[in-house]
Order: sequence, then structure tokens, then C-alpha cells
Amino acid sequence: MATIAGGLSAPAVRTRALVRRFGGRTVLDSLDLDLAPGQFTALLGRSGSGKSTLLRALARIDHDVSGSGEIEEPGDVSVVFQDSRLLPWVRVLDNVVLGLRAPDARERGLRAVAEVGLAGRERAWPHELSGGEQQRVALARSLVREPALLLADEPFGALDALTRLRMHALLRELHARHRPAVLLVTHDVDEALALAERVVVLVDGRVGLDVAVDLPSPRPREDPRAVHLRTRLLSALGVHEDAGASTPRPQDGETR
Repeated sequence: MATIAGGLSAPAVRTRALVRRFGGRTVLDSLDLDLAPGQFTALLGRSGSGKSTLLRALARIDHDVSGSGEIEEPGDVSVVFQDSRLLPWVRVLDNVVLGLRAPDARERGLRAVAEVGLAGRERAWPHELSGGEQQRVALARSLVREPALLLADEPFGALDALTRLRMHALLRELHARHRPAVLLVTHDVDEALALAERVVVLVDGRVGLDVAVDLPSPRPREDPRAVHLRTRLLSALGVHEDAGASTPRPQDGETR
């Protein structure tokens, strides 16, 4: 069983023996995983390792998963996708509070829009926003409900490098303020190390590596501890870096 790295207890999410098959292929193979309240966890794995499948199971989007996945802390679950999934015919503020049934929904929406740096753009249409701004709206929509668990499926994968760095800083700030448990699916080891307190690597539908990221913030890549962690994570993913090479070398049989 995978325990919570760093010795944290009282999990916000506890999954036991999760299994998901597609035809004759097992994608999640009796997966056990705990997520601690308020902890930021990054989920790495090769393509097809079950990352997004696990996320959909926790979001209750996939109903063909056997086993158990329970949200043990009361509150909502929010999901942020790579595509912002804003309704194009609805303005920014209305996208943020969509489905929020609370007497102070508008006030909460205005605060959420301001938190993501878009104060004054409440009445903008989605097509008037850049890709990064659309993802800011998606984050505001997810956090306006004060979720106990935030699931993020490669939310910055479609953004350019500079915008991604800005979004990393924003997500760190929002997480520190709201403290949901976060499960971030990413293919990017450096993104995982920049954001997460814990990194889990899925291998063949199971937890292959589970490590705490005990590094100061900001996290310079040249820190020897960061270099060591990066090497461990890449190795768990089946990727090895040649000495002096600027790009990782995949294992035999792997494609880039």
C-alpha cells in the first residue's frame, strides 16, 4: 500500500484496490493511494500509465472503476482540465459562478476573479481572453466553491513557457491561501518539482515511487537535492540522462 509521503495522516482521500480495465487491458491495477488534506501532490507517469484514469475516478466521472475512492473530508471536488472548458456564450463572472447555489455567489465570484488577477474583466467574453487568462478563469471557477480536493489534469500543458511560469506562481499562491488537497497530473518532472510537496509516479497502474519534495521555495533547479530528486523521478519513468546531455535519453524501446 502507498502511504502518504512525509508521514502525514488523516487522509482527505483514501483509495483502495482501484481497478480499471479497458477491454483486456488493465490500466489501474489494485491501486492504493492516500491524499492528505491540504497537501499538493503531483502525479507523474508514462502515457497510458493511468494518471488521467485515476483523476476521472476520483472526480466520479468514470463509473466503471471497481474498488473504493472516498473523499473523507467534507466539501466539494473541483476539476481543472488542460482546456479551460469555459462556456463561450457566458461572460467571465457567470462562468466562474456557474452552478454555484449560494446567496453570496456573485460576491464570491468577484473575489475569485480578483484572486486570479482578472479584476475588471468580469464582463469579458471567453474569446476576448488569452489562453492563460482562460485558465485563470478556470482556476477561479474551481476554487470559488472552496473545494476539499482540487484535481488538475495538465492544466498548463497548452500554454507557452512564460505563461506557464506565471501560472505556476499563481497556483502556488492560491493553494497557500485556500489549502485544498491538490492532485496535479503532469508529464513534466520539472513542473512537478516546482509545485508539489509530494510526487507520485504511476508504473503499470500502480504506485512505482512516492516521494516527499522537501525543498525550500523558490526551488532552484541546480540545488543538489532537486537534481537528485529529478534523477530519481526520471529513472522511475524509465528515462535516463546522458552525462552532459541537455535532453533525457529514453530507455531502449521507448519513444520520445
